Amino acid sequence: MRLLIADDHELLRDTLRSFLQQQDGLEIWTVGDLMEAVAKLDEGARYDLILLDYTMPGMNGLEGLKFLLERPDTPPVALISGIAEPDVAFRAMQLGAQGFLQKTMPARSLLNAIRFMAEGERFMPVEVALAAVGGLVAPERPATNRPDVSLTPRETEVLAALCRGLTNKEIARSMDLSEPTIKLHVKTLYRRLGATNRTQAAMIARNMGLS
Repeated sequence: MRLLIADDHELLRDTLRSFLQQQDGLEIWTVGDLMEAVAKLDEGARYDLILLDYTMPGMNGLEGLKFLLERPDTPPVALISGIAEPDVAFRAMQLGAQGFLQKTMPARSLLNAIRFMAEGERFMPVEVALAAVGGLVAPERPATNRPDVSLTPRETEVLAALCRGLTNKEIARSMDLSEPTIKLHVKTLYRRLGATNRTQAAMIARNMGLS
């Protein structure tokens, strides 16, 4: 996976790059502002995901994110911030961001979130999502109409691991099952919970007391 980190904080860039380069299958590039990121794309560089700092030069709030996403052939972009409020994260997702990451996230959780997004899933920390939508269970689904969920012990175990932020591979390893089996369980959980992604599934599960 090819990852571009755009952040004006040199120490953070170097720390993230140092950690992520130790992981298998990751190639890391870094730039210090929005226009440097744009220049990389103009040069024809190809990335699987861009991590974009909310407060770096050139961003002007969410205008920088919008500008980047409106460019043709822009790869998935995730916003990363240490100060953005939940409503900013929510608006970033509405604009089309692949996800929202907090700089205070544990390193392992950050890595898992990056892998989720690179696989095409959208990501937002459960706590941020709940704060952003005021505790709603899921978009356009009233709390009184929650699905009648009956999970098997195995599905309950997979759901608990999913809520802890584990990847399918990590869940499979911890449960001594194959990764395709875990993927099947996750898809079944999405259907039963009425969710479309991992973050939403975790939100619904926590609101229903299932995790």
